[in-house]
Amino acid sequence: MRIHLINPSDKSFGIGVITPRWLYVLAEATPRRFGDPVITDETLEPLDAATLKRGDIVGIGIHTGNALRGYEIGRMAREAGATVIFGGIHATLFPEEVHQLGGAHAVVKGDGDVVWGMAIEDAVADRLQMVYEGGRVEPEQLLRARWDLMPPDRYMWASVQTVRGCPKHCSFCSVWKTDGQRPRQRGSDGVVSEIVELRRRGFRFIALADDNFYPVTLTDLQMASRRSDQSQFHTLSAIRAERFELMRRLAELPDDMVFFTQITMEAAEDPDFLEAMNKARIKGALVGVESVTPAGLKDVHKGFNEAGEDLVDRLRAFKHHGVHVLGSFIFGLPSDRQSTFDATVEVAQRAGVTFAQFVMLTPFPGTTDFAAWEKDMANDTTRIAGMPLTRHWLIPDGMRPKVYTPHPVMSADDIRAGTQGAWDQFYSLPKIWERAKCVETLKARLAFVLISKLYRQMYANTGIATDSARVGRSAKWARWIAKPTRRLFSGRPMPELVVPS
Repeated sequence: MRIHLINPSDKSFGIGVITPRWLYVLAEATPRRFGDPVITDETLEPLDAATLKRGDIVGIGIHTGNALRGYEIGRMAREAGATVIFGGIHATLFPEEVHQLGGAHAVVKGDGDVVWGMAIEDAVADRLQMVYEGGRVEPEQLLRARWDLMPPDRYMWASVQTVRGCPKHCSFCSVWKTDGQRPRQRGSDGVVSEIVELRRRGFRFIALADDNFYPVTLTDLQMASRRSDQSQFHTLSAIRAERFELMRRLAELPDDMVFFTQITMEAAEDPDFLEAMNKARIKGALVGVESVTPAGLKDVHKGFNEAGEDLVDRLRAFKHHGVHVLGSFIFGLPSDRQSTFDATVEVAQRAGVTFAQFVMLTPFPGTTDFAAWEKDMANDTTRIAGMPLTRHWLIPDGMRPKVYTPHPVMSADDIRAGTQGAWDQFYSLPKIWERAKCVETLKARLAFVLISKLYRQMYANTGIATDSARVGRSAKWARWIAKPTRRLFSGRPMPELVVPS
């Protein structure tokens, strides 16, 4: 009997940008007496079905985007005689669907750090339950990853999580509902020791794969300080202090290391926090800008963001402190107009955004947007490949629409074309080369150009284009670019590196 952990994907690029951390965390959660699990990340190479044998236990993690491929693998594994256990955010939201379509024997809901091992033990003892409630584990139960099982030379960036949960409530995001709004923050000891292990293996670039690296804002502290009961203020102050302690210790790691994270724009109002990020060499952050207009921000319940010139100033504040922004923008909001596409690119360029992603509004399960859309579509009889639009992830990829919610003034083709045009403008070679001035050496500028082109091929053309030939060409280009790009990010292994105090 062998344990398999599989990350499904319809597209394989040979090289991964960031390690899928959950695979290696569940490898750590696998009881040692069953041996090391067999790990398959299909973003690297497709699964070899011949490796699945009768009596094996197959763990498959899915989000909405790869659920259909995950179900295909699940059925395949069950037909081979394996015990199939699903987990991940989509399985948490739709356990019945997983059983019906994925050949699942069991579904793990919520965090798998603790309950995954229990499910394996039950499967071996022939007492497997249909559903396991993993819940939200406390910070001290969050596991480090089994990086010793990672294939060498296949990923550009490694990933370490420092906190789960986000106190915000954006309408398009499910994190605050699935991971909760209470920050569950790991202590710096565990985080730093895991990062040191990765640097020993040659990783210089680390993604701090957090729901929100800035879980306590200055406004949060000010509001809590006014309460007669000071317990919340002390709790928030402790979380903030631990953030600063982590960044202090990151600053003591080898100076060739670079970190990237995800953060809300409110951090721009906190110069002490941004300065600490700079000293810790957290050189990049994904910032959910979403919209450049007040009406657009209202559409997505993100009133804590700014628009117009205030938005430009906030984004520039990050860069002023040496933190480069990957700005995330959503198109297809009810308030968007044809002029929104060019205006968004113009703001991104004027604000000095180093990277950008432009996505079309999609109602994902677990979000407020999805709940409202599903209710509105209750009487809709539209079917594609036998599936209603409200189950869009079950529609075969080539037939799947790119836009789902009707827009007041634009067609679906207008939104798709405008989004593709925004990618084309922002990632034109002259614009990329101009932004590459943010780094000094020729090698660094080359890396900047390659990663920009790779990012566009992986996340724009393969996800937005309706022309299958264009999608295929983009996947081939991404595969070709990925190998030399990975070498630019790797470093000399440092097996002698010790954990700073």
